[in-house]
Amino acid sequence: MAQFLLHSAKVLAVSVNGDAVKAKNGSMVAYDGQMAFKKMSGGGDGMRGMVTRRLTGEQMEVMEVKGHGTCYFADRASDINLVHLNGEKLHVEASNLLCTDSSLRTGTSFTGLRGASQGNGLFTTTVEGTGQAALLSEGTAVVLRVTPGMPLQVDPGAYIAHQGNLQQQFQSGVNFRTVMGEGSGESFQIRFEGDGLVYVQPSERNTIGGDL
Repeated sequence: MAQFLLHSAKVLAVSVNGDAVKAKNGSMVAYDGQMAFKKMSGGGDGMRGMVTRRLTGEQMEVMEVKGHGTCYFADRASDINLVHLNGEKLHVEASNLLCTDSSLRTGTSFTGLRGASQGNGLFTTTVEGTGQAALLSEGTAVVLRVTPGMPLQVDPGAYIAHQGNLQQQFQSGVNFRTVMGEGSGESFQIRFEGDGLVYVQPSERNTIGGDL
């Protein structure tokens, strides 16, 4: 299995020995040894994935990197966060997914109004299996624990990913003060309940909810 190591906060070093990883297209910044790069269709999910992603609007350009040596990945000087999965499922915005073990399965999941509030459509990307994944964030990501009886509210623009046995609900904080322009500006939130982890970034994307 490929070895993932943070060369710095913004550069991921992946060592491979005849195996492969899937990475965001164009994210390779350097490599040593012998490497082969191949663009993959459907976000790495083949023809079925390509059709699904076109129908859902959850587009993701992915390349396969295979060979012997070390490959270095980065994307627009974003911070990189490593996540180890042990048979679990990770839900992540496609734009925040940098690299995964080739053994991890990717797909799409319905998010409803939560995704619409972010301007990302009604679906998000899933990563499932055993292995490592590297996530991108604007600034150092914060990992927040959700436990039963202790729900978590997250701004849609700061959300990156979540894993575990979590239920999510899109909720509106619009009230009279918000309509009159005296609110906090946090008109919409994602409410997580259950048991799991939520990854957020210290920078908010422009979202539809933030403009209302």
